[in-house]
Amino acid sequence: MRWRGLALALLLWLGAPAANAQPFVFEDTQGQPQRLADYRGKWVLVNFWATWCPPCLQEIPDLVELHRAHSNKDLVVIGVALDSSAKSVRQFVERLKVNYPVVLGDYDLAEQVGEVTVLPTSYLYNPRGELVSYQQGMLTRDSVESYIEDSKP
Repeated sequence: MRWRGLALALLLWLGAPAANAQPFVFEDTQGQPQRLADYRGKWVLVNFWATWCPPCLQEIPDLVELHRAHSNKDLVVIGVALDSSAKSVRQFVERLKVNYPVVLGDYDLAEQVGEVTVLPTSYLYNPRGELVSYQQGMLTRDSVESYIEDSKP
């Protein structure tokens, strides 16, 4: 079973982390700052998405469950919506009961984390605040949990 999880994680997480990753500072829709430094000791998944993106919409329920299962312990999800309408994002977040911080962003803001050429795109930071992986395209709760489990010493 462990090998299956490892194989899945290797298939789903693409590429090497961005060189010289910088800590990010965002403001979420509630007006709260979301700083990488505030999450030391936790894994941080930054997920870039849009309400008009079908694969983004498919992965959100898994991200909601991932955040619910881990936010009090070892992982936080931060969503960055790359939409033009704040109203559509807020309505969407309310309708889907998104339980993690959501940032209204743009591609300039995304550059704090890395390049976003495909939606969804996710960046994963380890508990030391180091960028360790990114994925272009949809991910699942299982793939993230497998990656984290396989990264433990």
